[in-house]
Amino acid sequence: MEIKNESHNKLVQQITHCFPLKTYCDGCGELLSALYFICIHCNYHLHKQCAEAPLSLPNHPLHPQHSDVGFFLRQRPRSFDWVYGCALCKERHNMFFYECNTCYFSLDIKCAKLSSSCKFHKHDIHKHPLTFIESSTVIDVLIRFNCSWCHEPLTDAIYFCSDCLSFIIHKKCLDELPTKIDHLTHRLHPLILNRGDSDGLCNLCQKQHSRPFYGCSLCQFKINVECAWPRSIVEDKSRHQHPFSMLWRQGSFICDACDTEGNYISYICLKCCIIVHKKCTSLPRIIKFSRHDHCIFHKYFLQTQYLTRQDCMICFNEVKLDRGNYSCWKPGCNYVVHVNCVLEDDELYKVIEEEKQCEELYEKSMQSSIIRFIEMNEARKATTIQHFSHQHCLVLADKMEEEIDRKCDECMLSISTLFYYCLECPFFLHKTCAELPRIKQHWFRQGNAILLFKGFLECNFCDQRCSGFFYYIGGWEMCLRCAKVADIMKCEGHQHFLFIDFKYREKCNGCGKRCSNGAFRCGKCRFALDFGCLTLPHSTLHKIDEHKLKLTYDDDKEQIYCDICERQRDPSLWYYSCSICDTSAHPECVLRQFPFVNDGVTFPSYYHNHHHDLKFFRKVEGYLECFHCGKLCQEEILKCEESTCDNIIHCECSD
Repeated sequence: MEIKNESHNKLVQQITHCFPLKTYCDGCGELLSALYFICIHCNYHLHKQCAEAPLSLPNHPLHPQHSDVGFFLRQRPRSFDWVYGCALCKERHNMFFYECNTCYFSLDIKCAKLSSSCKFHKHDIHKHPLTFIESSTVIDVLIRFNCSWCHEPLTDAIYFCSDCLSFIIHKKCLDELPTKIDHLTHRLHPLILNRGDSDGLCNLCQKQHSRPFYGCSLCQFKINVECAWPRSIVEDKSRHQHPFSMLWRQGSFICDACDTEGNYISYICLKCCIIVHKKCTSLPRIIKFSRHDHCIFHKYFLQTQYLTRQDCMICFNEVKLDRGNYSCWKPGCNYVVHVNCVLEDDELYKVIEEEKQCEELYEKSMQSSIIRFIEMNEARKATTIQHFSHQHCLVLADKMEEEIDRKCDECMLSISTLFYYCLECPFFLHKTCAELPRIKQHWFRQGNAILLFKGFLECNFCDQRCSGFFYYIGGWEMCLRCAKVADIMKCEGHQHFLFIDFKYREKCNGCGKRCSNGAFRCGKCRFALDFGCLTLPHSTLHKIDEHKLKLTYDDDKEQIYCDICERQRDPSLWYYSCSICDTSAHPECVLRQFPFVNDGVTFPSYYHNHHHDLKFFRKVEGYLECFHCGKLCQEEILKCEESTCDNIIHCECSD
């Protein structure tokens, strides 16, 4: 029996007893059993029920907000695409899922099957609507979770919140919730269950309480319902080799795992003599952080041969060596970060279960873009290569035969160092650009960044329109100039190191504009740069001067006029200048509108208001009139090459 599936053209059905040992379904991720289908062209398997899953699920009870839109079956994108986690189990496996087209709410195919036994409830014990599951046979999806209050396995009817998975409770626990309790953390008065809306912090976990709480109105003491009955013993050998025992404390303490203050409830490991927060009993032992090439390990203290100061590579404040931190597992790598800094954004790290995965991840994330080394010199440098981006062989050179401003076809910057060129056509690559990995782990996002030729795009980081190559990172396009920027770097225009701060929204010291997407800032003074200024060319040619103009960072209060537009410029901002000719100009006047676009690149119709595709040219022969404004065109035009059209448009008139 053969069927066609959305994910494959043809699948062939196999019988029960012939399924291969320990092979998993590519739809649900479970071990193959019973009838299944296999692709005749590749190692792809689907359970019969996954292969025949409906293409849409209308009126799903876990997502009533857009019940009129419905859920649609999708296959997870490839590893370099952004993957939204399942709203129920929070996993991001590369398998089938149902997605809402309106808000990208998604459920794995396994979790979506819960719809047959789910009932939707509004309960005053929690701020979000709760879903009730009566049958214990469908709770295999939630097998790794315990009840939020009694902490026992989920083996009976339960309520759970699809918005915050930490809230899962047995029905019997919810029904038997007492209205008044005596609690060790507040011995003076009983605590009363308050089911109404109230803003405030829990005195135990220091988190915002979610509607219902136990509180004392006389003392203004409040605790989350979840904190009323914490587990007495926590044991998870994948996180810590010994069990933690709960310890009630009236005073505050410093957590040995994350080096921050806690109070009332702590957990102690008697064998290691450490005291930690409740949440720190389950800190991941190994994580892969996007801003570092290697895996980093959680340690309660760092042993060093010398008494040296270690600064966190995220916030640049001191890391105490006798407190918990994350540090690199590679010998000689001194990468150290605070626990709370590295775990602040769960989109920037993933948990590694086994140590052997660390080396595998590192090797997998560094796929070279050089397909083949054809010739090597005596110093073992590749002199002739085959690159994935070009059909011909590329040859290594150290200087141009002609004195022209030739740009690299990958990063669109001028070539002044070692480069590869093609003997058969005008194609040039910096040596450093040619050696960039085709697949790499970039610090901006967890997951692989893929090097792709996009022709013409607007970079999502520096906001420059560029031709050439881009790294595709989970829905973001990053030009190669931005991709080469490290998350911690030394800039020529500033004396201190700069580090990325995604939350920074103040002005950039290079251009004076507000940083809308974060910035690289200094930890020692009020200095910050956005991606656009950080990736400006250090030198460039312009017809106003016979010499190369250099990017200048120092204040020049004497020369405050731009020699191109003849308008006043802010002397505190960056500019281009020539010290020989005493020339100075705004960066935007020197570089013009499209400094990183090659001649002949096609501008698709959605980038302009013309009904055909247009080609970009930096110079135009003759004096032709712009189709829109009627003025003569001399530089930077878009030309329509349709035989019936042949229009010329100023770049300024195209928007």
